[in-house]
Amino acid sequence: MSDPHPHLLIVDDDERIRGLLRKFLARHGFLVSVARDAAHARRVLAGLEFDLIVMDVMMPGEDGVALTRSLRTSLQTPILLLTARGETEDRIAGLEAGADDYLAKPFEPKELLLRINAILRRMPEPEPETVMPKVLQMGPVRFDIERSELMRGTDPIRLTATEVQLMRIFSEHLRQPVTRAKLVEDLGRDRGQAQERAVDVQITRLRRKIEADPKQPRYLQTVRGEGYMLAPD
Repeated sequence: MSDPHPHLLIVDDDERIRGLLRKFLARHGFLVSVARDAAHARRVLAGLEFDLIVMDVMMPGEDGVALTRSLRTSLQTPILLLTARGETEDRIAGLEAGADDYLAKPFEPKELLLRINAILRRMPEPEPETVMPKVLQMGPVRFDIERSELMRGTDPIRLTATEVQLMRIFSEHLRQPVTRAKLVEDLGRDRGQAQERAVDVQITRLRRKIEADPKQPRYLQTVRGEGYMLAPD
């Protein structure tokens, strides 16, 4: 982590869990703010910027998945969802809403710490402004590699931190297939079929932002038996 004191926001309706997580993460060098529900989180986010949001899915009123989906319309901050639900479909729903990762309850605090650090390491570093930008053109959409910006004409297309990292990985392997296993590894996640499926979800979501027809992708292609490949114009 480049910042010695990253600022985290914990969103959980359980006061005891909020307190425990706040103390544990503060002991490991984080600045920590808390919110008790979605409405409270919105008020906190209106006045402060955070490096990462740790959010419980099961909250009264607007749940964590719905809040994640709403925040993704205007916010790129990484989101880690905490969920007591063990079903794959529920975890996939969180990823499709825009979460960068998830952790099922109950969990060991050390695992949460590892997940947080892994997400923060994936965040793109600022690039020198003196270097000419490199741009990938994909029809009307273009990706500025050094600025980590996706544009359609003059309109920006918002990317999550994970989507930015995926675009950077593909940019380093243009027109070359990248296996799902390598994508999982380069994203800093644990190996396994569940994580590979999670990558598939991220690819599907990224295609919606790049492709004219995401069901028949022209640029972010599936190479059968080998993985995914980015082939810009």
